[in-house]
Amino acid sequence: MLRRPILMTALIAGLLAVAGCASVGDEPAGPVTPGPSEPVVTEELTGELTIFAAASLGTAFDELATQFEARHPQLEVLPISYDGSSTLATQLIEGAPADVFASADEDNMQRVVDAGLASAPELFASNTLVIAVPAGNPGGVESIEDLGEDGLTVVLCAPEVPCGAASRTLLADNGVTVSPASLEQNVTAVLTKVAAGEADAGLVYATDVLGRDDVEPVEAAGAGEVVNRYPIAALAEAGNPAAAAAFVEFVLSEKGRAVLEGFGFGPP
Repeated sequence: MLRRPILMTALIAGLLAVAGCASVGDEPAGPVTPGPSEPVVTEELTGELTIFAAASLGTAFDELATQFEARHPQLEVLPISYDGSSTLATQLIEGAPADVFASADEDNMQRVVDAGLASAPELFASNTLVIAVPAGNPGGVESIEDLGEDGLTVVLCAPEVPCGAASRTLLADNGVTVSPASLEQNVTAVLTKVAAGEADAGLVYATDVLGRDDVEPVEAAGAGEVVNRYPIAALAEAGNPAAAAAFVEFVLSEKGRAVLEGFGFGPP
């Protein structure tokens, strides 16, 4: 008859022990790891951030910078330096100060890496070419073959610029020879001349014509086979290395890529 109270006492003690463990278990067992869309911030970012980015990234990176500043109110993203990737790479190699470099091609990023100014760049976006014509298409351009016709004014990016290298490849793939009226140092300059009616056509990135009413896109055969891939890197001599690393991480995050997709960029 004495065994039942002893058993009940042991059972109650065991339940109390389990309850005690459960109360401790209310605290997380370890740090919660943010999802891939939320970059890890280990410290509050301050100071200034200087970014060099390919001209074709203009509107997308302006939005990314705005969102990044909103996340880090004590940090100022300086006006982004946009230009042809080859021009920016040259400026960096010659000593221009910057924290982040985003190129429209891998070749110009490699120049910066070879100069010891960056390491381990990561691809974050892609882009393809279209033919841009002024609104209303006054030159009657319907295909890439038309760019080789006499009497048509065509502007292209210079060969050393990513959009120029891609244009040369695309034209060669289609067997088209063009005598351009000018060779521009970035894709923005090509688009500006087309929009102003100074040229009947120009080869630009698909992202450049989105949302504009002063130019129209004409599909270029084979453009899907000539893809520009965009790498980004924090620079080795960054004046604000913490902010540089955090911005690169933000661009690569799900939210960053959603912004890029909204501006027409493809996956890397």
